[in-house]
Amino acid sequence: MYRLDVKIRLHHGADIAFGPGKADLLEAIACAGSISAAARALGMSYRRAWLLVETMNRSFQQPLVSTLAGGKHGGGAQLTALGEQVLQRYRGLCAQALSAVQTECDALAGLLVEPAPELSDKP
Repeated sequence: MYRLDVKIRLHHGADIAFGPGKADLLEAIACAGSISAAARALGMSYRRAWLLVETMNRSFQQPLVSTLAGGKHGGGAQLTALGEQVLQRYRGLCAQALSAVQTECDALAGLLVEPAPELSDKP
């Protein structure tokens, strides 16, 4: 048994404009409706999530995430139309890449030795 990971990152100058972590963050923002809730769901700090959103927003022609100012009813965040498009295209690209390399990886995996069984501390 083996596991294959394909990680695609889109670089823009010195920044990573988009990659697997940013895609996960966009999905979490879409589900949670806020950057802070998305950060909590992913186990990252709000500051880290905010910096990732800032990088994405400045790397693309238009922002991927729009925010609402906090206040009496709290703030929030949502994906823009471009954010939804980028996320969808990125997930599609990753699926295509995985599919493209799967046959060769299966062949390589056939050459692997069987992993040693895990030892248990339980009697």
